[in-house]
Amino acid sequence: MGSTVMGSTVMGGSALSGALWLGLLWAGSGAGGSCSGKCCQGRDASCVGEGWREGGGYGTCYCDGGCRRAGDCCHDHSQACPALPCVVGEWSHWSGCAEQCHPGLRIRRRYVQQEPKNGGEPCPALEEKAGCLEYLTYQGEDCGHEHVPAFITTSEYSKERKRRAVSSLWPSDKEAAGYCVEFRTESLSHHCALENRPYARWMQYLREGHTVCVACQPPAMNTDTHRCAGDGHNADGGKILHWEAVGNSQCQGTWKKIRQLEHCSCPLVHSFIFT
Repeated sequence: MGSTVMGSTVMGGSALSGALWLGLLWAGSGAGGSCSGKCCQGRDASCVGEGWREGGGYGTCYCDGGCRRAGDCCHDHSQACPALPCVVGEWSHWSGCAEQCHPGLRIRRRYVQQEPKNGGEPCPALEEKAGCLEYLTYQGEDCGHEHVPAFITTSEYSKERKRRAVSSLWPSDKEAAGYCVEFRTESLSHHCALENRPYARWMQYLREGHTVCVACQPPAMNTDTHRCAGDGHNADGGKILHWEAVGNSQCQGTWKKIRQLEHCSCPLVHSFIFT
């Protein structure tokens, strides 16, 4: 009985001694402020302390901006060096196009009001660009006719169109009139790939750098010029032309004319018609 009590007393004393030792070590390690007054930006090996770490364990710890990622912050890093996110201002107004009468870019910017500190959220993009086209010259002359976008849809629609009554302006002997234009796509918006409505899934097959065929047929063909709007007539191979998908105005892009042919010969998924 006595030995049991004595054993318990010894064990209790050992536990108490261990607790006192840990307490003294905590107090002697500067646990109340290992990072106080020495917060550093980025990863800085000289921004070092000695004490308890946030995740447990005693020894070398850090007070720099990279310690959270490394998992070696001193225990008081969060209090002494709170993470501050980047703060940016509002977007500026869009700039004008760099050139009149030529497809170009417009730009808007925003500026940093507070740099991120102590591993805070980094700054978002500070500049955005978007395509633009001015239809007036600096002298105020209209140049929009040079950049009429081509409105296109799948060539499957031509089958339906032939079943419907063709405009009376086109005599029956001219219903077969038409031509084909090959283009190489230069750019397109991401909205094309996102299109999943049954009647518009053809937009998913539009890709940058592909050769596509676009047929010009009545009634899309102008009765006077016998041409389709946006077909790039008289445009050289280096001129950027614009197109837009019928049924989704956000699916649009640019292409360059390759050549004009009598008939189209592209695969079905790369075959379209002017509308």
